[in-house]
Amino acid sequence: MLKPVKTFAIIALSPVALIALAAVFGGWITLLALAYITMVAFALDEGVSRLAPTADADGDFTKANQLSVILAVAHFILLALVVLALSGGTGLGAAERVALFFSAGLFFGQVSNSNAHELIHRTDKRLFTLGKWVYISLLFGHHTSAHPKIHHRYVASPEDPNSAREGETFYQFFPRAWIGAFKAGYEVEKADRMRGSGKRLHPYVTYLAGGAAMLILAFGIGGAGGVMAFVFVAFYAQVQLMLSDYVQHYGLQRGHVSAGKLEPVGPQHSWNAPHWFTTHLMLNAPRHSDHHAHPARPYPALRLPDATQAPMLPYSLPAMATLALMPSLWQRVMGRRLEKWYAAHPRPTPAL
Repeated sequence: MLKPVKTFAIIALSPVALIALAAVFGGWITLLALAYITMVAFALDEGVSRLAPTADADGDFTKANQLSVILAVAHFILLALVVLALSGGTGLGAAERVALFFSAGLFFGQVSNSNAHELIHRTDKRLFTLGKWVYISLLFGHHTSAHPKIHHRYVASPEDPNSAREGETFYQFFPRAWIGAFKAGYEVEKADRMRGSGKRLHPYVTYLAGGAAMLILAFGIGGAGGVMAFVFVAFYAQVQLMLSDYVQHYGLQRGHVSAGKLEPVGPQHSWNAPHWFTTHLMLNAPRHSDHHAHPARPYPALRLPDATQAPMLPYSLPAMATLALMPSLWQRVMGRRLEKWYAAHPRPTPAL
């Protein structure tokens, strides 16, 4: 049996090699890269019933951190290579570029996002900075502030822009959450600096300047076509990221213990998924309840809660993200799943 981190490495790094080869050589490899992160992932999730092992929370996570660094460095190399290929620099045909666009966008939005999310929760400033720049490279730098300082504090409440409301479609959620998180992250960072005498540089300066630098680099790689390719890939990756947020908290609510005071975050405030393959592909991101309970816990040690304590998705996280793009079907599946959860677990006390 493979050691946990080795399994994470094999599954999460395989698409890096496939997408890189597809960007350079095109042909059938572009279809293989796309198939790996879509059909193969779904088939193995449905076909493999065993759960991913859980590491001891007090163990040594040096190798897990090393994998995160490798994935982050690979992200930057792959992003540049994909921009070059999509802008015509490697001679790919139209169909090959389409397949490459979708496979790369899915990787950046599912794997790179999960890895960057892991890194910005690390106390090591070097790891945190690496995760921040992964988000900046996807024109989503503000997530570095909004996620830990807004989402984790207000999750499953109206105060959190990234918690989807019951009955809200993804197409309604996306602009509201994107703009709301950008503004909320800015305001909380501004308030932090006012309390600390305001001498530190506002991180949004880095986010915006870094994003501008990425656009310049994209122009240097592929001219105007490179900029267009970069913007579209970054946007598609952002859609994947926001789909994860939409699915993982859809319709779940935190009650109030007193006026203006939310109840503590619990396992009942996140949707989870037990599926073996995408659990490794996304560095245990589907074990979302335990992450909210222990934000600093390294990904190999995240635990899957009991189904009586936390709501479970009927399919894997990526499969449910695809379902979320079809609102009527989403409502039939998740509307019933949410009703069933609250039939067994009383709805929380509303705001006083």
